[in-house]
Amino acid sequence: MNLFLFVVIILTASILQTSTGFGFSILATPFLLLLFEPAEAIQMNLLLSLVISIALIRKVRKDIDFGILKRFVIGSGIGLPIGIIIFMLIDINKLKLVISLIILALTILLILKFRMKQGKKRDLAVGGLSGALTTSIGMPGPPLLLYFSGTDTHKEKLRGTTLAFYLFIYLISLVIQVIFAGTNKTVWVSSVAALPLVFIGLYVGQLLFKRINQQIFRIFTYIILLFTGIYLFIESLL
Repeated sequence: MNLFLFVVIILTASILQTSTGFGFSILATPFLLLLFEPAEAIQMNLLLSLVISIALIRKVRKDIDFGILKRFVIGSGIGLPIGIIIFMLIDINKLKLVISLIILALTILLILKFRMKQGKKRDLAVGGLSGALTTSIGMPGPPLLLYFSGTDTHKEKLRGTTLAFYLFIYLISLVIQVIFAGTNKTVWVSSVAALPLVFIGLYVGQLLFKRINQQIFRIFTYIILLFTGIYLFIESLL
């Protein structure tokens, strides 16, 4: 049963990440926490997300906004150390609860068509928050998704810029996690075993991306976020 869940989680999250640019960590981390210890789940997510980012970066580089990307990276320098401190201090149930509340709050704001203007200071703040969430819970996506959706960023630019940022943030976060939280054989063996599923997801996700229009893209995003947030919230209370 655990093996079946593992296959479904990795395959579905890989497809979502490739077709939307943000979905792997949001979907995979909560459910991997059901199968693995927190450090293991987060490090596996970081490793596999890094592989996806490396595999896709050449295809999306023309869609990257390098100005925003630079400010995200600078801002994350403040958030990364804050995140690892949070991770070292918080217990598993509180960690699940925090993740679920972040996802649900994000989804509600998106459904209510939250709007904001893009700006340099906001870019730095979003990068900082994303960095903190990456080292603490392995999920840089929520602040980026909310920010880009709130500024009506087109799906190609959203996917390209977030994937480029992920390439940086996942690598740095993984190094920080291994140094401060340690690692073990389970993380690396399970990650290698998941690679074939990731590559299948990459292929399927690319096909879907070409066929998803902007409206379907948004609806699909809301459904995935609501399901993940509600499920994890219930799990954190059990």
